[in-house]
Amino acid sequence: MATDNEGRKEIHVIKQKAQLPQLTEDTFLIDSHCHLDMDDYACDLELILERARQHHIRTIISIGIDEKSSRQAIALARKYPMVKATVGIHPHDVTNIEPNTLDILAGLVENNRDQVVGYGEIGLDYVKNYAPPDLQRRFFRAQLSLAKELGLPVIIHDREAHADTLSILREEAPFKHGGVMHCFSGNLAFAGQVLELGFHLSIPGVVTFKNAADLQETARLAPLTSLLLETDGPFLSPVPRRGKRNEPAFLLYTARMIAELRGISIDEVARQTSANTMALFRLPETITP
Repeated sequence: MATDNEGRKEIHVIKQKAQLPQLTEDTFLIDSHCHLDMDDYACDLELILERARQHHIRTIISIGIDEKSSRQAIALARKYPMVKATVGIHPHDVTNIEPNTLDILAGLVENNRDQVVGYGEIGLDYVKNYAPPDLQRRFFRAQLSLAKELGLPVIIHDREAHADTLSILREEAPFKHGGVMHCFSGNLAFAGQVLELGFHLSIPGVVTFKNAADLQETARLAPLTSLLLETDGPFLSPVPRRGKRNEPAFLLYTARMIAELRGISIDEVARQTSANTMALFRLPETITP
């Protein structure tokens, strides 16, 4: 039976874990994948961005998943200097692609070069199967080709489609401007195959979950120079906020977990993953507040 002192110590540890970790003043993180346009953020977006700033989240990349969200991501990037945007059609939405949809996205990129830093998220999803797999594969290839024409890195969505995703990426390679496997969910062997393509791995808050042994091994052993961090907000909030709405400031929990797994400081994780993200998406060295 636990004593009162032991109980108080346990509560203290829980509270410490719940507090957002701290970075040193000259260190920052970049949320490489968030969906700021979603309704979950509509009522308090300004507060979310301010909280991110206060906790050294310097840049947030808001991801396009269809024409509407791509436009909204660009509008957010125009309004908030700390936000950058991507465009693309998610595999769930490829059934809604019209004959001129990809031309429209290309126009959005060309007219908003200062705001758009990547193409995606695009890829394959064999879990939900909201779109037929053959249609997903067709438009995955078409969008990879368009991203190359536009000179943008690609953001890849892959759920239970590892073999086909890798096969298509290999056939469409090389990718001069690189890419990232968003919300990486494979094991270390799959990670090695992704890295062979010259792609990065983006680690989500899932790495903090108890049942994420494969992802934790990847986060521990993959080259730190190949890792990005993401929230995928408003989804996949990390422990100790699991089950709640995710937001960019919670990236600190993910960074802390990776630091613990690798036996290094959270500042080292922040410095290297931020440098990786800046290089991939060609982000400016400084951001005007």
